[in-house]
Amino acid sequence: MAENGKSGLRQIRTAAPEDESSSNTVKAKTIDELHSLQKKRSELNSPVVGDRVVGLEQQLQSISATLASLTRDFGPKLVKGDPDATGATKVVVAAAASSIAVSDSGLKFTHVFYNLSPAELYEQAIKYERESFITSTGALATLSGAKTGRSPKDKRVVMDDLTKDDLWWGKGSPNIEMDEHTFLTNRERAVDYLTSLDKVFVNDQFLNWDPENRIKVRIVSARAYHSLFMHNMCIRPTLEELQDFGKPDFTILNAGKFPCNRYTNYMTSSTSIDISLSRREMVILGTQYAGEMKKGLFSLMHYLMPKRQILTLHSGCNMGKDGDVALFFGLSGTGKTTLSTDHNRFLIGDDEHCWGENGISNIEGGCYAKCIDLSQEKEPDIWNAIKFGTVLENVVFDATTRVVEYADSSVTENTRAAYPIEYIPNAKIPCVSSHPKNVILLACDAFGVLPPVSKLNLAQTMYHFISGYTALVAGTVEGVKEPTATFSACFGAAFLMLHPTRYAAMLAEKMQKHGATGWLVNTGWSGGSYGSGSRIKLPYTRKIIDAIHSGSLLNANYQKTAVFGLEIPTEVEGVPSEILDPINTWSDKDAYNATVLKLAGLFRNNFETFTGYGIGEDDSLTKEILAAGPIF
Repeated sequence: MAENGKSGLRQIRTAAPEDESSSNTVKAKTIDELHSLQKKRSELNSPVVGDRVVGLEQQLQSISATLASLTRDFGPKLVKGDPDATGATKVVVAAAASSIAVSDSGLKFTHVFYNLSPAELYEQAIKYERESFITSTGALATLSGAKTGRSPKDKRVVMDDLTKDDLWWGKGSPNIEMDEHTFLTNRERAVDYLTSLDKVFVNDQFLNWDPENRIKVRIVSARAYHSLFMHNMCIRPTLEELQDFGKPDFTILNAGKFPCNRYTNYMTSSTSIDISLSRREMVILGTQYAGEMKKGLFSLMHYLMPKRQILTLHSGCNMGKDGDVALFFGLSGTGKTTLSTDHNRFLIGDDEHCWGENGISNIEGGCYAKCIDLSQEKEPDIWNAIKFGTVLENVVFDATTRVVEYADSSVTENTRAAYPIEYIPNAKIPCVSSHPKNVILLACDAFGVLPPVSKLNLAQTMYHFISGYTALVAGTVEGVKEPTATFSACFGAAFLMLHPTRYAAMLAEKMQKHGATGWLVNTGWSGGSYGSGSRIKLPYTRKIIDAIHSGSLLNANYQKTAVFGLEIPTEVEGVPSEILDPINTWSDKDAYNATVLKLAGLFRNNFETFTGYGIGEDDSLTKEILAAGPIF
C-alpha cells in the first residue's frame, strides 16, 4: 500500500499484487524463443511434413521453372521463407543436375515470398522499401519511382506466326511490334535481375469471376508494394485453390526499376513493357508503375476472351435490386466511376469486364481509383475504402500526422488507390451478373453540342463505341479555351489486341441477342462550349441515368437532331426540358451550327482509320456503321 513519505510524495509500492504473481513468468529462455511464442503458424506457412513436403516442392519447382534462364538448363535455387527469419521453412528446390556452376549465381539461394498476406507485405515494405509509409487511415503509401503512369510508347508485342495476321497492327493501333529474339533478350535480363536478388515476391491469382473462363496468372516481382497491389487487383484464391493451382496460364516477370539495354533492338528508352502471346509471358523493365501489370493483363484478356466468343469491355458495371444490369463506358473525366457508383445498386466492377454466355463477370478482384482531389463528401465509398490493405500510390501526406493531402499533386496528378472490391459496401460478391439491359456511352463534350442523353440504334451504338469520344479542356493554360477532341477506340484503345470493329461486332451481336439498349450521355457542356457555356449539372445527369435504369426513358417521345441524327427525348423527369435539345441553350444559333459541323468533321476524320476493315456479309455491317455517323 502506498504511503506518504517525509517529502509529501507518494511512495511507489514494489511488491506485486496478488493477481500479478511473479510465478506467471514467460517460459521462454531467450528473446528469440519469446518471439516464436508470439507467432502461431498458419496452415499455409506451417513446417511441412509428409505429403505436404511434396506439395511445397512442386510449388517451388513450378516457380523455379518460371524463373529459369532460357540459355541454361536449370532455374534458380529457391527457398521458401524469409532469409532474415530464424526457423524459416527450409524446403529447397536446387538447380537441375549440373556439375558446373556457370557463375556465382549458381551458389546462392533466392528466397520466395509466396502469396503473402497484406500484413506480411506491409512488414516487408516498411522494413525494406524506404519510400513506404503507413498513413493515418492504415493504407500503405508508396512511390512508383520516376514513372507515375503507364508508358504506352514503350509497350511492345511480339509479332510472330500466331499474331501477325490476327492482331491489330499499324495506324491507330497500340500494338508496336518486336521480334521473339528481342523479347527473349529482355526476358533474360529480367530473370537474371530477379534471381540475383535475395528474395522475390510471387503471386498466384485468378482473372475473371466466371469460373468457367477464369485465367490463372503468376506475378513475380521485386517489391512488396507490387505484390500487395496485385493481391488487391486480381482475384484472391482460397487456400484449397492455391494448393491445386498448378501451372499458370500467363506470367508477369516484373524487374521494376532495373532498366532494359537501350542498345537492344526496338528499344527507344530504358523502359520496356513486352508481351509474348505465344509464350504467355509479360516482361517489365525500367518502370515501377504498378498499373503496367494491371493493364498488361487486361490486354491479355482482350486477346484470349474473344477467342472464346467472350467480349472484353473497358467499362463500369452495376445491377439494380430487381436484377437489371447496366454497363458504363467512358474515358477519363466523363463520370464513369461516379455514375456507376450508386448506393441503390450493386457494384459488379469499376473498370474491366467480360460479357459471355452467362452474362457479365468482373475480370478483377479490386478497384484502382483516382485520388486527386478525393473528398469524403463527393466519393464516400472510395474515401472509406482507403484503409488497412489499400495501396496509395504517389500521394502527398503530412510528415507528422500521416494525413493524406489528396489535393496536392506535387508528385503527380495521377495519384491512385488500389483496394479489394469487397472494401466497397454494395459490391456484389461474386462479381457476376445477368446480361445487361442498358449500354451507356459517356462523353464529356466540351464543345457543348451533344445532347444530355440520346437513344441509339444498334449501328449508332457501334459507331460511337468505336469512336470512343470525349473532349479535354485546356484549363491549365491561361487564356486557352478551345476544347480538344479525344478519341479512344472502344473506350480503351491502349489495351486492344484485335481490330476495334471486331469488338464492336461482338457488342452488336450480344446487344441484339439479349435486347440491350444503347444510350449516349453527355456529361459535358451546355449553352456553349467550354469557356462560354456551363457544365451540365450532376443531379440532372443522375436523373437521366435513373430514368434509363427504370425503363421510363424508353417510353418517352423522341425527336431527331440534325447532322448527328441522334434521337433525343422531349421530356425527362427532374430535368429541364429546354436543355435536352442543346440548340435551345445556345443564344448564338449560328455559332452552335458551326460548332456541330466542326465536331462532326473531327468524328469523320477519326473514323477514317477504321473504314478499311470490312465486317459482316459483303461488308454490310461496315456500311451500316458508317451510315450511323454524322451526315453533312
